[in-house]
Amino acid sequence: MYKLARELLFSLSPETSHELSIDLIGAGGRLGLNRLLNKAPASLPVKVMGLEFPNPVGLAAGLDKNGDAIDGFAQLGFGFVEIGTVTPRPQPGNPKPRLFRLPEAEAIINRMGFNNLGVDHLLARVRAAKFDGVLGINIGKNFDTPVERAVDDYLICLEKVYAHASYITVNVSSPNTPGLRSLQFGDSLKQLLEALRVRQDSLAALHGKRVPLAIKIAPDMSDEETALVAQALLESGMDAVIATNTTLGREGVEGLPFGNETGGLSGAPVRDRSTHTVKVLAGELGGRLPIIAVGGITEGRHAAEKIAAGASLVQVYSGFIYKGPALIREAVDAIAALPRV
Repeated sequence: MYKLARELLFSLSPETSHELSIDLIGAGGRLGLNRLLNKAPASLPVKVMGLEFPNPVGLAAGLDKNGDAIDGFAQLGFGFVEIGTVTPRPQPGNPKPRLFRLPEAEAIINRMGFNNLGVDHLLARVRAAKFDGVLGINIGKNFDTPVERAVDDYLICLEKVYAHASYITVNVSSPNTPGLRSLQFGDSLKQLLEALRVRQDSLAALHGKRVPLAIKIAPDMSDEETALVAQALLESGMDAVIATNTTLGREGVEGLPFGNETGGLSGAPVRDRSTHTVKVLAGELGGRLPIIAVGGITEGRHAAEKIAAGASLVQVYSGFIYKGPALIREAVDAIAALPRV
């Protein structure tokens, strides 16, 4: 069934099909129909960040930027759903076209630029959702906020979403917002993490609960840079790291139509680079901080590879677009088949 749906959707422009898919998944969720589209994955509970996940396969941020289809995605069998990236104020994102399929490589290039309707709209959608499972909210900065004041935007979003999120992801690794990736390094990273942790503590006291913070990083750092980030995360007391965002590299798409478009590359070509980053992080963190792996999971065995590399949870995005809901169950089954340590 999904192959037919994909053929129809792929006949439309990528952004049009994306918007239509969100509308359809959202409508299916409101009607309770999405459970009929996919056989529920096996129960494979895991506890990470102090949260109970029914299975370790989640939806990555970026598909449902505004939280318009939370119930719909949850009904497909995801163990957790992450929405966003959301910014304090609505913004249109970069000029179109800004989303490109590379089906020969099971890849996508995007330069969306955090297009979203703002944090207040997202919160209205969260309040309207019936989903009571693990919900991540991914936060970022507005494109016109100077990078030296980026912490202000993150703190605005953190305060607003705190009471409504199971965990919060801080996106400092999108390649499509100028200057954003500089926040992953040195004093900029340490200052951001310190500000987030201080505000997290005050919000925990205010709301009577501690909502974990995860930092999402890029796959384009050297091993030495990744190690420095890992150390900074440990020193600041962050709760998890998500590895990885899209890559600026073009390995695996050379010569393909749209392969030279600017933006972040996701899907199968980023798989090995992402898994390598997970391995480096795992070696540096030594189990002291959980890793959520995302990047290039287009088959169940790729999810198992991420877990074997040191991740506790995985997320899918581009693989879901190419393979559909069946990928969720396939990934859960592959992880369940891994030898128990």
